[in-house]
Amino acid sequence: MSSVAEKLARKQQRSGTTKQVRLKLVYLDFWSVLKLGFLVSVIGAVIMLVATFMVWMVLESTGIFGELSDFIGEILNDDAFDLSATLSLSATMGFTAVIAILNVVVGTALSVIFAVLYNLTVKITGGLLVGFTNN
Repeated sequence: MSSVAEKLARKQQRSGTTKQVRLKLVYLDFWSVLKLGFLVSVIGAVIMLVATFMVWMVLESTGIFGELSDFIGEILNDDAFDLSATLSLSATMGFTAVIAILNVVVGTALSVIFAVLYNLTVKITGGLLVGFTNN
């Protein structure tokens, strides 16, 4: 009686040669690059929004906004200066949302421009050589 582990051990001993394949990447599909670039940009935008929210919460909970308001008020000789009104959560997240949307548009456009430029330069350079193996 042989166990499954023994069968797997024998199977691993039998596998001998490793096949290697070298392929050239000579074309990037426009729509595939567009979809992937958009997806990566959206993920980056979500990360930016979450990171901004978390940093704002940490700064608010540690009281840095109040201390900074007092410091700037002393420099300007203005006791009514309030940094918390300027850097409220809604204003900060709104600004971050606008920047995130711009990043999605620009990131998607740049990925498509990269694909077009790559497809044009492949005619000169011959493409990107990529190696694959089966182990």
